[in-house]
Amino acid sequence: MIILHKIKIQLFRCIKFTPYILLLTTISLKSQFYNLPNDYFFNNLTQKQLARLDSEQTHSSIQPYIPFFNKKYEFVADTSHKIFKYVADDIAIQKFFFDHLIHIKSKTGKYEFKVDPLLNAELGFAYYDTAQYQRISTNTRGFIASGSIGKDFYFETMFSENQSQFPYYISNFNKQTKVVPGQGRYKVFKVTGYDYAFSSGFISYQPIKRLNIQVGHGKQKIGNGYRSILLSDNAFNYPYLRVTSEWLKGRLQYTNIYAVLMNLTTGGALTPKYTEPLFQKKAVSFQYLSFNASKRINIGLFQGMVWNAADSMNRQRLEWQYFNPVIFSNLGFYGLNNKNNIVIGATANVKLTNKISVYGQFMGDDFSNTFAIGNAFGYQVGAKYFDAFKLKNLMLQVEYNDVAEGSYNSPFGTYSNQSFSHYNQNLAYTPGYGKELVLLGDYKFRRAFLNAKLNLQYMTFKNYALYNNTFTKIQLGYTINPAYNFNVSLGYNYRFQDFDGFDASDNKTTFYTISLKSNLYNTYYDF
Repeated sequence: MIILHKIKIQLFRCIKFTPYILLLTTISLKSQFYNLPNDYFFNNLTQKQLARLDSEQTHSSIQPYIPFFNKKYEFVADTSHKIFKYVADDIAIQKFFFDHLIHIKSKTGKYEFKVDPLLNAELGFAYYDTAQYQRISTNTRGFIASGSIGKDFYFETMFSENQSQFPYYISNFNKQTKVVPGQGRYKVFKVTGYDYAFSSGFISYQPIKRLNIQVGHGKQKIGNGYRSILLSDNAFNYPYLRVTSEWLKGRLQYTNIYAVLMNLTTGGALTPKYTEPLFQKKAVSFQYLSFNASKRINIGLFQGMVWNAADSMNRQRLEWQYFNPVIFSNLGFYGLNNKNNIVIGATANVKLTNKISVYGQFMGDDFSNTFAIGNAFGYQVGAKYFDAFKLKNLMLQVEYNDVAEGSYNSPFGTYSNQSFSHYNQNLAYTPGYGKELVLLGDYKFRRAFLNAKLNLQYMTFKNYALYNNTFTKIQLGYTINPAYNFNVSLGYNYRFQDFDGFDASDNKTTFYTISLKSNLYNTYYDF
């Protein structure tokens, strides 16, 4: 009741100051955080702006973006989504609705520092087949801070502490995998709840014009779709080193990522009593080559490699090839059927017009046909339509994913320590495998928004039908402060799992939510 009362107070304040909020204009990434990928629908503002740019120098298929390379990345918000520019007389109003909580900037532009709260007060109820209902909630407190020194150095850090009560299907996933989807390990909270922390951060340095170096703890995503079948922000954060260079006046961008992942199995080393266990580490390297063949056509090549996991004492012995930065050279040396698990792929993005883009991906994991279920590969095709049917700020998207069963696993066993995974979750495609159709729609009118998503999933087991998943999400809301995507929203979610060919009961879950939160990162509960 206390949380509901607080939400009512905030809603009253929004209504009270509505006349001020209706005076709106443009915002750029200079007042945003670079910590992308973030909430998918909010990120569509970025995607729309980049789609409208007739440039051979933007590379939109890999996130987080690096704005140091090109000032055009700074134009995140679309000019028709008019964010408040007028400076309010009341400082409290200005801070709450339009600005960062703390924003310090030198007059000469030599340094800048920003801090904002991370909040999520969410309440709701889930209803099931048997008319049974369950209270669900999330309580998040945290912060995000960023700063820059000169033109070449930028840093960002984020931390949140969370307590949640999830619908049963998410709770079952948590218990099975020992993690909250994409947000790491948890502790039991009040018998049915979950207590978990979430943090990320990085530093970015641009020593020369066409070279950027990042060291951090976070996620990467490759692709232009809602899903990625190569590398996505599905799993938990991981430590990484990212080196990005540009060539041919920015038309070619090459990215090397070196990271350390974990299997949630014991690392073998002796763990002292009453201390956290040491989990098994595994090193991974990614290479991505992005090339703008023209102002409207982008193609990319990808290689990801999970190296031999740590030994019984949790020690890793890395071969020199791990540090080899040349894409596909390790593929030629090891092949796809090796204990060092390699995943290769390609991407494409074509701007048919400044409002319509088509995109796709191909993924190859193993073509040796050693599995009874066949070779492991996948593909994605999709299309985005901005300002659809001449209605400003209406985005429509359709996407189809098809990933073969057995993909991303090591050829030495389905449950091998060399799987393309981190914290018991796939590094790439969220469902892991199967066929999926995704339909998305997003409409923004000034600060009000309405978005919807439909996932139709078809899952198999050893080439036999297992179940179909239908997931629907509709969200109606209002952006209180765009500086850190602070919004209030009402949500409707429906999940129907229809088993086919197995002796199992179908199940339906419907849940409604009201939330007041900062949406700065994706959570994938559509499985």
